[in-house]
Amino acid sequence: MKDRFMGHVLPELPEGHFIGGAFVEGRSARKMESFDPGTGEAFGCFALGGAGEVDQALRAAEAGLRHWRRVKPADRSAVLHQVANVIRANADDLALVEVLDSGKTLAEAEGDVSGAARIFDYYAGAADKLDGRAVDLGPAQTGFTRREPVGVTAHVIPWNYPTSTFARGVAPALAAGCSVVAKPAETTPFGALLLARLLSEAGVPDGVVNVVTGLGTEAGAALVADPRVNHITFTGSVVTGVAVSRAAAPNVTRMTLELGGKSPLIACADADPEKVAEAAIWAIFSNAGQICSAGSRLLLDGAIEEEMLELLTAKTRALRFGHGLRNPDMGAVNSELHLSRINAHVVAARDRGCRILTGGQRAVDPETGKGWFFEPTVIADLPPEDPVVQHEIFGPVLAVQRFESEAEAIHLANGTEFGLQASVFSRDIGRAMRMVQEIDAGSVTVNDYWAGGIELPFGGNGKSGYGREKGLEALDAYTTVKSVAISHA
Repeated sequence: MKDRFMGHVLPELPEGHFIGGAFVEGRSARKMESFDPGTGEAFGCFALGGAGEVDQALRAAEAGLRHWRRVKPADRSAVLHQVANVIRANADDLALVEVLDSGKTLAEAEGDVSGAARIFDYYAGAADKLDGRAVDLGPAQTGFTRREPVGVTAHVIPWNYPTSTFARGVAPALAAGCSVVAKPAETTPFGALLLARLLSEAGVPDGVVNVVTGLGTEAGAALVADPRVNHITFTGSVVTGVAVSRAAAPNVTRMTLELGGKSPLIACADADPEKVAEAAIWAIFSNAGQICSAGSRLLLDGAIEEEMLELLTAKTRALRFGHGLRNPDMGAVNSELHLSRINAHVVAARDRGCRILTGGQRAVDPETGKGWFFEPTVIADLPPEDPVVQHEIFGPVLAVQRFESEAEAIHLANGTEFGLQASVFSRDIGRAMRMVQEIDAGSVTVNDYWAGGIELPFGGNGKSGYGREKGLEALDAYTTVKSVAISHA
């Protein structure tokens, strides 16, 4: 076991669902293998749940809610701080499992785990500050508002950042006094299961956090369509997000949708080429480009295009990819199916005559000859309507466009159906701020791409979804405002 995982010892992996404070087999005996993308080989099995297991989890969540919503906010805060401590104490195991589940590098997985702990600490600090407000109704009445938990919340967790995305939704829900049923992606089931166990160890009461594993078409579909769910937090593709919205519509269920992106990084003529190149590399090749907010489009001022492309190509070719446990620059693509989708996009671009500067091929781990990898790829000279510009490839593929004016840069930046994130690189802060105001995106950074943190709200416009996660704004999704008026004349 230890040799197989490059000197790392794999923790015991649960095979059941986490319901009512314990692992249970559920109503179905079906199992599914989980694969290590770095080798393409199975390393564990997990339970395939469906409507029966979802019903069991929702009943547990309803019972848990009745207690948790009445727990004193300061006591909820203390529990969430303890969750953060327990995550940090088990960080090595969580990071190892995330590498094997997702294919990312060990450094990226460690960052995901430490980020999850930070998220629980952040919302622990907010749990006892969910205040209402007094309203002056005159001498005969007293008016005030209360912020109350919305109820049972459903969380559909994506495969690209399974640990931190779990925390990003579950932590504010718990801070607000809600209970949780989470459904992790079928390619990354184990992080949520391990986290649920750790939350229980940290003092989260039984039934407050439940995890059902299985297929999205079965367990996920049953969860989002159930009228007992009061709020859904979904992160994933536009197509699936639309399907979730339709399923939840008859119940008028509140939702937060974080969907796709085709985010632009705009480099003005006065930008620092080295800084832009480094930012662009990590904006698109982090986690093998499998990030909703990845900087998948690079917009270059024509005055610096040639210099930038030469620098960017050299840096891209220098990137090392391989199994995540060896901590290369870039890890594997999450699944063989997703790898085939990325490859199909690039093959079609090549057939159209697009200019591929580097990469563009499926690959394997250079040391083992195994795994699901795609070369870091840069495609240049792309017109606005090209599919590489318009479609979310969700892989290590950078689309490069040229502009000649500030107005054209804005037009290109806003030229897709998405509006998740963007970045502007310029030494002229006046110009940068003009562009910030004109770009249609939920987040815009200046002179850095991965700027900000848990403190800033995150979400998109257009087909990138609606609602905001992170920041204090995330708590709005998990609370409802009740108005109270008392007559005392």
